[in-house]
Amino acid sequence: MQQQPQHQQQQQQQQQQHLGNLAGYNNKMNVLPNYTLSGMSSFDAESLPDYSEFDSESVTLDYYKESVLRPPAEKMAPTTTIETITITRPLKVIAFICGVIVVVLMIMALASTDWLMAADWRQGLFVHCIGDDSVTPLPFNIQDPPGCYWTRDIGYIKATAALCIITLVTDLIATVLTGLGLKTQNHNLKYKFYRIAVLVMLVSLLAVLSALIVYPVCFAGELTMANRRVWEFGWAYGVGWGAAIFLFGAVVLLLCDKESEEIYYKERKIVHENQMRA
Repeated sequence: MQQQPQHQQQQQQQQQQHLGNLAGYNNKMNVLPNYTLSGMSSFDAESLPDYSEFDSESVTLDYYKESVLRPPAEKMAPTTTIETITITRPLKVIAFICGVIVVVLMIMALASTDWLMAADWRQGLFVHCIGDDSVTPLPFNIQDPPGCYWTRDIGYIKATAALCIITLVTDLIATVLTGLGLKTQNHNLKYKFYRIAVLVMLVSLLAVLSALIVYPVCFAGELTMANRRVWEFGWAYGVGWGAAIFLFGAVVLLLCDKESEEIYYKERKIVHENQMRA
């Protein structure tokens, strides 16, 4: 009888121990999910951001609503756009070309000895030439043999040469300024170049006109010593007048071509058909 209670006590102890093991295993299983959730909280459903906007169905629905509400292209009101167009006027280009021509003509006139011509005699601004077998007495009582020599030390010849050099230099400056005005895109700087070019060309025009008037008038006072009956002005003198004509044309073109005519304001209507999709 005493052995039976001991056997029962052993069975109860074994059952209690078995229950204790089960309880410990359950506690471990309970701790593992808690540990996992606490250690990796980023997988919590409540903490995840809302990505519903990337739902393909919602995007398609929004685009369908937008396309239904958007008016057709032909019913959209046109918008008027004003754009500025800068156009280089051809008159200023022609004025620039005239300036280049004047430079060439003045170089030819300065280098030539055919300003004043008579039998066996050619006179330029820097050199005069005596022909072979010339008849004496020579013009202006020159005693030199045939050949070319530095021109006579006469005031009006030097003045004419100086005026022609001034014409060449000033016209070259005015031509360069006109070219810079054509090239630059800055409107204020462009107009400044044009204004200065016109003034410099006016100086050049006055200089060449003065030279072309002084030369024949002063020569007329020397006819008593000319020793020739027939005198004529050579092609170089005519080239000087050609340069004066081109200069006058360039000045007129730059003055008549108003500054505002280079800028055009053009209006055009633009209908926005398809806007960018969301």
